[in-house]
Amino acid sequence: MRLVFAGTPDTALPSLRALIDSPRHDVVAVVTRPDAQSGRGRKVHPSPVAELAEEAGIPVLRPAKAGDPEFLKRLAELEPDCCPVVAYGALLSQSALDVPRHGWINLHFSILPAWRGAAPVQHAILHGDEITGASTFQIVKELDAGPVYGVVTEEVRPDDTSGALLDRLAQSGAGLLAATLDGVEDGTLEARPQPSDGVSIAPKINVVDAEIDWSAPAMRVDRLVRACTPNPGAWTTFRGQRLKVGRVTPAPSAGSLAPGAIAAGKHSVLVGTATHPVELGEVQPQGKRVMSAGEWARGARVESGDRFE
Repeated sequence: MRLVFAGTPDTALPSLRALIDSPRHDVVAVVTRPDAQSGRGRKVHPSPVAELAEEAGIPVLRPAKAGDPEFLKRLAELEPDCCPVVAYGALLSQSALDVPRHGWINLHFSILPAWRGAAPVQHAILHGDEITGASTFQIVKELDAGPVYGVVTEEVRPDDTSGALLDRLAQSGAGLLAATLDGVEDGTLEARPQPSDGVSIAPKINVVDAEIDWSAPAMRVDRLVRACTPNPGAWTTFRGQRLKVGRVTPAPSAGSLAPGAIAAGKHSVLVGTATHPVELGEVQPQGKRVMSAGEWARGARVESGDRFE
């Protein structure tokens, strides 16, 4: 099939590579978000998907909006049979959805209808799901509500961060997307409506949501930190300055500490929660590099009675 692939971040790269390498399909163009500022110097860079497409000699379209007349004209000229989508990051207009004869098929990182929305992997970890996965479905106007072609499942490991889990799903999901497009081309695969039961929504987790509530149970603190790693990054406040918090380890045998209280020892830095303490791994003070919690505590001269605000 003639494909126009839509995607933007690193997460979409395994799928794009799989389709470029497929002998059955021809990626005739890529749609991605406009170049954006990134890095410390805030220089303008193309998206990871744009970089891979350009390396492969594939034309790149960067519409500000997927309903722009110029983009719709160019899309129609390309005559795609189908438009696979992985983490594109923008809403598609109905006019765009109507162009390919097999529609737009999205790879979404949850087992639909669970966790429709922008942050399915983060919410799966945050809510303690033991199993998650990826689904391919036909895009319709309603958010992530289209009929499903296929699903792969993935165990959520006790130490998974959203970054680690998403990396695995991006790999297994690439195979699912390629198989889905093969089945659509053959006419052997039929999408089935999502069940009405079990719908849950996964809105984007922003910086405000990522603040640690030390009055929550240790399990909740652990899940929040893992869900927000690497983005947007869990954080707390110490002496009026923000401190980014990396991995924490629940420490049920470490005694008792009041919520937010810090106990800096020779071999560990513990913080109290509503249940038992957690041990800090790596942290990043505001404007400084990532460091071990012990190194931070020594540099900050953490004393008995200090606490996170």
